[in-house]
Amino acid sequence: MSSGLPDISVAEALAQKISALKPGTLPEATTRKCEDLLIDVVGLCVTARNEDYVASALHGWDDDGVCTVIGHRKRLSAAGAAFVNGTAAHGEDFDDTFEGGPVHAGAVIVPAVLAACERHNPDGRMALLGIAVGTEVMCRLSLVTPKAVHAAGFHPTAIFGAMGAAAGVSAALGLDSLTIVDALGLAGSMASGIIEYLAEGAWTKRLHAGWASQSGLRAALLAREGFIGPRTVFEGTHGLYNGFARTTDGDYEALVGDFGSRWVTDTLAFKPYPCGTMAQPYIDCARRLAARGVHPEEVAEIVCEVAEGTVHRLWEPLADKQRPPNGYAAKFAVPYLLATGFVNGGVGLSAFTDEAISDERVLELADKVKFEIDPENPYPNIYTGHLRATMIDGTVIEERQPHLRGGIQEPLTRQDVVDKFILNTEYGGWSKLQSVAALKLIAGLFYERIDISIMRG
Repeated sequence: MSSGLPDISVAEALAQKISALKPGTLPEATTRKCEDLLIDVVGLCVTARNEDYVASALHGWDDDGVCTVIGHRKRLSAAGAAFVNGTAAHGEDFDDTFEGGPVHAGAVIVPAVLAACERHNPDGRMALLGIAVGTEVMCRLSLVTPKAVHAAGFHPTAIFGAMGAAAGVSAALGLDSLTIVDALGLAGSMASGIIEYLAEGAWTKRLHAGWASQSGLRAALLAREGFIGPRTVFEGTHGLYNGFARTTDGDYEALVGDFGSRWVTDTLAFKPYPCGTMAQPYIDCARRLAARGVHPEEVAEIVCEVAEGTVHRLWEPLADKQRPPNGYAAKFAVPYLLATGFVNGGVGLSAFTDEAISDERVLELADKVKFEIDPENPYPNIYTGHLRATMIDGTVIEERQPHLRGGIQEPLTRQDVVDKFILNTEYGGWSKLQSVAALKLIAGLFYERIDISIMRG
């Protein structure tokens, strides 16, 4: 053993717990959450299937194969399908969120495991186990050094997604603990994703989920064939956290401690609006303000209390967040989103067109939205919203949203998830017949042989 290295590394302890899990032993709540994830991700892939960034992803991946790209006739390799499906599922920012992270697990893990099982192990029970394991690993990784990855300029979904996908695919393929350690070690060198997309609304965030998905899948397959990765990939001097969080000091017990006996996956949130998660409670506040009968012209100023950790992504530069340069940038601009929710009664998929982001009634209200940092804000453990609106006549009205709707305090029901699926597939151009057939398939997919070919086209 090399001097200074642990007898049992974090990855080794985690891999032992992963390999001890068996299909058919997941808690009912975790199984149900994984079913919801599958429904949601398929619907999101269909929603985005006609978007230009999905076309670029699909045709830019020159790697034909046998695996399904949801909503398309073209088939790709397992890695290619994971990449395109992951990119599509995350592309509209309508996917699930783990509030403690924050990370978006479904768009990474579901495409990776589906592709791996479709190509290598078409066993629905193992796919369920893989999705549960991958999601759990990805979410728990985000708890080790909260907020530090974002602060360092990286996207946690991209970084922790590669690791989660490696774990999930390893579990789905039934790899042993030593091989899982190698898979995690390899994925550490495949993790990537900077957040410079925030500057001008570039597309790169969209591909982060897909890139992480295919990276984790490739890492697991390489490990299966004997390729060796560093066992100290997490806590090592040159490990994942040093590289992406600028520290090796972290709460590794949050990752490994009660893994397999308590499932944080059960707390995943599903978004009510297709935009940045931390903006959503503020949209709810704005809608309630409008429901009081307040008109935009009556408002002199709106001041929002916000968490310091969200400012650099959602509030600054303030002028750009009040008048975003394009529809994708608008998804991460709280002043615009708040104003849209106020004026239009909500924020839907149509709120990010060129026409929508040029609506002067919305923009004039957005110009009145400012922020102040609340040092007591509980982010990232809880996402809250608060606004203080001052009217032209001097009247002050406040609205608060104590939690994220769709999260653990106010979860969506299965019917809500299905309704969202129908909305998304309709937006993406599927017929009702196609949507119903897909829902029927999804309902039994974890208990039968994996075959998702009807989702092509």
